Amino acid sequence: MASEKDSGAPEVNLEAAARLIAALEQDLKKLSGDSRDIQRLKDEVETLKNVLNSPVRRDHWVTEGLHGVRDVFERVKDEVVADGVKGGQYIAEIGRILGL
Repeated sequence: MASEKDSGAPEVNLEAAARLIAALEQDLKKLSGDSRDIQRLKDEVETLKNVLNSPVRRDHWVTEGLHGVRDVFERVKDEVVADGVKGGQYIAEIGRILGL
């Protein structure tokens, strides 16, 4: 059976992902909008935070969570930038963590 390290997918820097999610969580508190997409972004961040805090962490769970956050961020970046959240920086950092 192949391990995740043998699968060819790059390993995710879990510490970098945790720092990013902590910073993003703080920035999301600034958002004044309550659209469905912003709520989904908050939900994705909360889910990923729970995965990162779980005693059983799997790189692929973190990878999927980061992709989910990135996808939603792409849809709401204009809305969150208006509230001072650095959308482009978060998207770029997620891409760096994922090796994109």
